[in-house]
Amino acid sequence: MVRFFILFVVLIAVLFGLELTPWAERWLVDPWTIALARISTWLVALFDGQVEVSGRVIRSLSNGFGVSIERGCNGVEATLVLVSAMLAFPASWKHKISGIVSGFVAVQALNIVRVISLFYLGQWNYQAFEWAHLYVWQALIMLDVLIVFLVWIRLLPREKDDGGSGNEPAQATGAA
Repeated sequence: MVRFFILFVVLIAVLFGLELTPWAERWLVDPWTIALARISTWLVALFDGQVEVSGRVIRSLSNGFGVSIERGCNGVEATLVLVSAMLAFPASWKHKISGIVSGFVAVQALNIVRVISLFYLGQWNYQAFEWAHLYVWQALIMLDVLIVFLVWIRLLPREKDDGGSGNEPAQATGAA
């Protein structure tokens, strides 16, 4: 457990440090944020044609309200927390990679729901938007990271701890 914690802290520090570099910002974070805005706008446009996207801003054409997806709102940091935890946990690389890919999808899918809900919530009530943006969704995204991580751990294959090679037949024991 100590090894996991130390490795987790080191990984999260390194990944967050890398994310803050101008190179990562230009080539990874900004393109992802713009893609997130486009995906969210495309989904909204399926039901509401009065929406447009410009860079990282999603705007309603009917009332002018818009949301700008900024650092901390693009799901990158939450994904980095999940990736750090999965990389630090003792598991095979095969399971780590599959967990990271499926975890990325889960976190980003919920983040898209977050962006769309905030887009409509802000049009309805700005105070509710602020409260949901600053408190509710921040907690829900991190709860999603925790749940994804715990489900991933639960789905990992169990190691055999019988002291043998694992090929011996099971022996029945009974109480006398």
